[in-house]
Amino acid sequence: MNKAQQKFGAPSAAIEEKIKIFMDPVVQEFVQSTSFVVLATSNADGDCDASPKGGKPGFVRILDERTLLLPDLSGNNLFQSYENIETNPKVGLILMIPGCGLTVRVNGRAVVLDGDQLERDGIKAEVVAVDEKTRLVQALRIHIDQVYPHCPRAFRFSGLWDVETINTNRETKGDKYWYQQWVKSAQ
Repeated sequence: MNKAQQKFGAPSAAIEEKIKIFMDPVVQEFVQSTSFVVLATSNADGDCDASPKGGKPGFVRILDERTLLLPDLSGNNLFQSYENIETNPKVGLILMIPGCGLTVRVNGRAVVLDGDQLERDGIKAEVVAVDEKTRLVQALRIHIDQVYPHCPRAFRFSGLWDVETINTNRETKGDKYWYQQWVKSAQ
């Protein structure tokens, strides 16, 4: 029991039982429906990074009940997550389906695979959501140590998927607003 559990209480048996070391069929269906993932990593010094990854449903591939393949598409070329994985293979994922408050959380260990390694291992990684700049750079093979569904409370509290909130934000503080703010602050 950790300090927070000692202070506030331990999780129920039902909560602990949902944590598994493999993806059951329901979790596998959720993964196949996922279009957005947050990848969390840290380096040997504990410096952290959280990186969004997205694509059409199916972009996260299930290799077997304990292994996922997360493709890396061309982006900002910072590669902070990959630099972290070089010194610390432990990763965390939160898999999301737009409009669904439930998520799936994964904790595991990642290996970076370049195109040649993918081909040698007979793994087909494909770009599912394509635009003019998109290309497959590499992929992560993630061995699952823990996987479990997570409740929708944070999404309900935040109104993240609430259509009225989304429309209001688009009109007042959508992408254009924030891009303008960042450009102004950089000058």
